[in-house]
Amino acid sequence: MGRLRKWYKEWFPSLANTCCNEDLNNQDSKPLNQNQAVEARYGAAAKAKEACLCTPVGFNPRFLEVIPNDVIERDYGCGDPTRWVKRGDHVLDLGSGGGKNAFICSQIVGRSGSVIGIDRSEEMLSLAKNAAQIVAKKIGYSNVNFIKGSIESLDEKDTNNVQIVRSSSVNIVLSNCVLNLVNPSARIRLLKNIRRVLSPMGRVAISDIVSNKEVPLRLQKDSDLWSGCISGAWQEERFLEDFQELGFKEVIFADRSDKPWKVLEGIEFRAVTLTAHL
Repeated sequence: MGRLRKWYKEWFPSLANTCCNEDLNNQDSKPLNQNQAVEARYGAAAKAKEACLCTPVGFNPRFLEVIPNDVIERDYGCGDPTRWVKRGDHVLDLGSGGGKNAFICSQIVGRSGSVIGIDRSEEMLSLAKNAAQIVAKKIGYSNVNFIKGSIESLDEKDTNNVQIVRSSSVNIVLSNCVLNLVNPSARIRLLKNIRRVLSPMGRVAISDIVSNKEVPLRLQKDSDLWSGCISGAWQEERFLEDFQELGFKEVIFADRSDKPWKVLEGIEFRAVTLTAHL
């Protein structure tokens, strides 16, 4: 915990006494290591709630009753992609964090379904795995598995030389405000892996932050803005096009907030949920 606090203060000095940093005159001049920035911030957020991260929305309260409060309090998202999950589905939750979305899916899919949550934060995985035993006891079955990994690297091999998520193994891929945290250089790999793991007629429900204009590279280098789900945002038309180019059909924003969540240098950032199927 001490190491996390040290990283947090080093990478996010402007957040020590305020919420999300929007002072562009106070940018850090050091080169941005996006992975380290995200891991440090979310590792700390797994230990103590941070109000700045993303823009949480309400969920069906009946699914929250079995989930421990510390998981609910440390959930950082911008939509509810679980609304597109069906009974019997095999679900992959990208950037599963403390497990809230995965535990909701667990109840929706029932005993015949399953849920895989993947996250690279040890602290978030610990929170989720500890809660999994509690949730399983309350609902009467266990169908959730949390694994460590980067969401863009689903094709990496495990200790048994098997891809951490097998091809054509899930019915739906969902995520909640995490695709924007992936380095742009890894986006093609991320999208190809989403396509690869889906079964025929597979679906996606992706809640994320998008922008109405391309985000300048200068803002992308700001650690506060990047890890805060802002400067890594996809441009919204490009977000739709990227899924269309992968062969997805009926690619739409099933949810799109009318009012921007943030406005920075004239760029509007808002929450959307993209849905599509193969």
